[in-house]
Amino acid sequence: MDYYTLLVWASCFLCVFFQALQLARKKSSPAKLPPGPVPLPIIGSLFKLGNKPNETLAELAKTFGPLMTLRLGRVTTIVASSSTMAKEILRRHDHVLAGRPVVHSVCTLGYNDSSIPFSQPNQHWRRLRSICNTQVFTTQKLDSYQYLRRRKVQELLDHMREKSQTGQPVEIGEAAFATSLNLLSNTVFSVDLVGLNSKSAQEFSSLVWGFMEEIGGTNVVDYFTFLSPFDPQRRRRRMTAHLKRLFSIFDEMIDKRLQDRRSGSDDSGTRNDFLDTLLDHTHSGGLTRHHVKCLLTDIFTAGSETMASTTEWAMAELLNTPKVMAKARAELIESTIKGKSIEESDVSGLPYLQAVVKETFRLHPPGPLLIPHKAESDVEIGGFTIPKDSKVIVNVWAIGRDPDLWVDPTSFMPERFLGSNMDYKGQDFELIPFGSGRRICPGLPLASLMVHLMLASLLRSFDWKLPNGMSPQDTDMSHKFAITLRKDIPLLAIPIVPVD
Repeated sequence: MDYYTLLVWASCFLCVFFQALQLARKKSSPAKLPPGPVPLPIIGSLFKLGNKPNETLAELAKTFGPLMTLRLGRVTTIVASSSTMAKEILRRHDHVLAGRPVVHSVCTLGYNDSSIPFSQPNQHWRRLRSICNTQVFTTQKLDSYQYLRRRKVQELLDHMREKSQTGQPVEIGEAAFATSLNLLSNTVFSVDLVGLNSKSAQEFSSLVWGFMEEIGGTNVVDYFTFLSPFDPQRRRRRMTAHLKRLFSIFDEMIDKRLQDRRSGSDDSGTRNDFLDTLLDHTHSGGLTRHHVKCLLTDIFTAGSETMASTTEWAMAELLNTPKVMAKARAELIESTIKGKSIEESDVSGLPYLQAVVKETFRLHPPGPLLIPHKAESDVEIGGFTIPKDSKVIVNVWAIGRDPDLWVDPTSFMPERFLGSNMDYKGQDFELIPFGSGRRICPGLPLASLMVHLMLASLLRSFDWKLPNGMSPQDTDMSHKFAITLRKDIPLLAIPIVPVD
């Protein structure tokens, strides 16, 4: 018997043993779990997830209800698919359910213990959250960087004008990604990282998406932890490569800044970017260089992907519904001056544009399943028990398409938000694309500002048409799943300078 055959048999034996142990514990426990599909021996319901678990779990919820149990390998997984259950988990019992299950793909280079999304709610995590909330994403700080956002969006519009002169289609997601990335890099480092429509932008986009895929893809090790040393799907190995590449970029920036400080050529007194703030905290705030690199990884991966993909989805939905596009452009033409740049202060007077963004977040949330939570102790919700150490998933994608909440839930209808006070900032559980409670995404304020500004500027400055005589019905709206959602087929559109 060769080594690999022996390994397979040993793994099967251990799986059966642990499954039997788990079943024995279940029989001896009086806890009443939420309903769910009958699990198969060993693997449970893992086979049901598929490559789009947001859709699969939404379908299962139609049978088993808004709070259901899945046995995924050795892990008890609780899935919430309604706004009521989401509120119970993210608000009422937030203190018990704020933990994180181990995601083995991020257990490399110390990232899992030092990142905001994946570390446990400990003192280090609270320190990082505090820095973000008091030093980075405050209203005062964001206002001070408004000129940067205006400049980056203007560069995006200049790029679009060049394309419009030749009638070339533009890959909207790629252009929005480069713009978002450069906005972040200027906010953090005071420099651009990539050029619009450049090879470097495409490479960084691929790096970020690869990072997201390794986190969001089904990994057998997460459900059978004894397989961790073998990394059978090579997810941790690929994640290590992604992190090394990101860390090398950040190390280069940090080294240059430290050298400038030592040589006296540093202009931090006038620059005052995010890197300066973080380096100051390495002296007085208990942060290490490693903590800084992990936090920068969080900001650049989640921030660039969220802003770019939301802008692309919004443009795709608008091109797919010409009447909505026309209405959004009409509001912009009526409310703003031709030839004058859109200002962030203009957005408050653009209710239909705000509704377009909300509707985009409803149908295409940046985190369709959020990042899973973990129960720190047993907790009762809706008459059922969520046992300690269980994995808890909130299916935001399903909530956004719940027919009990939304009329014609799969249609893109921004009008549903007109005259409504519903927002996406964590208080209205029908619309929580960034989560809620203590684990809400800290970058929400910046993402909201940038998406509105990019979208308003693109719509005000250009008419848009699909290439090659395509009709709206030809627009592919399918997605691919990672920890976020990205259009399966990138959106191509032709910008046309209007005559209005």
